[in-house]
Amino acid sequence: MEQNQKKESRGKLLAQLFVSFAKIGVMTFGGGLAMLPMLERELVESKKWVTTEEILDYYAVGQCTPGIIAVNTATFVGYKKSKVLGAVVATLGMVFPSLVIISVIAAVLSNFADIPAVQHAFAGIRIAVCALIASAVIKLAKSNVKNLTQILIAVAAFIIIAVFGASPVVVVVASAIAGLLLGKFGKKEAAEK
Repeated sequence: MEQNQKKESRGKLLAQLFVSFAKIGVMTFGGGLAMLPMLERELVESKKWVTTEEILDYYAVGQCTPGIIAVNTATFVGYKKSKVLGAVVATLGMVFPSLVIISVIAAVLSNFADIPAVQHAFAGIRIAVCALIASAVIKLAKSNVKNLTQILIAVAAFIIIAVFGASPVVVVVASAIAGLLLGKFGKKEAAEK
């Protein structure tokens, strides 16, 4: 009896993982960074499956690993909640809406792409995506950039990517190394005081 309840409970959790990530996946426009506010609202505030810090950590690791950030984040959260099966179900939930929507759009878009109303709609969507990304950047900065050194690393990373066109992967890895070195030096300084 107890084993049946565990199976039902796990089945319910897996269904919730799929539905939650499918809801996020169906409303995702603009890629991984644009969906950070939706992930936070659904996973941190509503479901309380992870903390804001964990989401940011998953995002950071997702940025450094191959694949789409949002899918990687879904995989990490799913794994946390229900190991490998949870990771698979959460990932499928995230990908399924996009697969369906893109298939439908691909089938009909070529017939409508030149219509001015469609072009104006896409222009409006791009503006909304910019706002979503700006919101995600502000939230990330508020919760992570807390001292002058972190501000300098953030500004340097932005300039290196935006102005010089460096690979984001290289900048993320370099920032991780800087964080390790500065963390180590910070502990040394604290120990000496």
